[in-house]
Amino acid sequence: MAVKIRLKRMGKIRQPYYRVVVVDSRKKRDGRVIEEIGKYHPKEDPSYIDVVSDRAQYWLGVGAQPSEAVEVILKVTGDWQKFKGLPGTEGTLRTREAKRDKTEIFNEALKDSGTTAKSEAVTAKKKAEKKAAEEPKADEPKADEPKAEEPQAEAAAEGASEVVETPADESPVTTEAAADADVESAEKA
Repeated sequence: MAVKIRLKRMGKIRQPYYRVVVVDSRKKRDGRVIEEIGKYHPKEDPSYIDVVSDRAQYWLGVGAQPSEAVEVILKVTGDWQKFKGLPGTEGTLRTREAKRDKTEIFNEALKDSGTTAKSEAVTAKKKAEKKAAEEPKADEPKADEPKAEEPQAEAAAEGASEVVETPADESPVTTEAAADADVESAEKA
């Protein structure tokens, strides 16, 4: 079986990208493959090339023949020179610059225009975070709302009669009666 290293086309019309694959030479271009060893996106600037060097070296070592396009890609990555024992194994692969932060670009544009930012940029996410920070949490009572223990105390102060728990040998006493008893004991003393 003759094994080839070639490109498998993927993508859309006028937006191709390729996989670098190891395949039987009798299979069709986009048919079943033995192994995928890399990616190639020619429309990006610079072109995106990613080849797994170990696997490329293995397949070249066992006799797989690269197509012309794949040979050029392997020369760019330095894998072909490494296989042949030639100088220049570092290759000539260019990489894309790191993407700049949007706020950095915005601040640079402000500086170029000669004005300064009067306030932070407001987005829907920032608005939601600001609103959440201003509103008290549901677990914490608001300043003007009574706490969970306060309604019982307020009800007792308003004169509502409640049964106070007492030991089993005594009879239950209402809060009104207990309040009257406290007032009478205070007057006698």
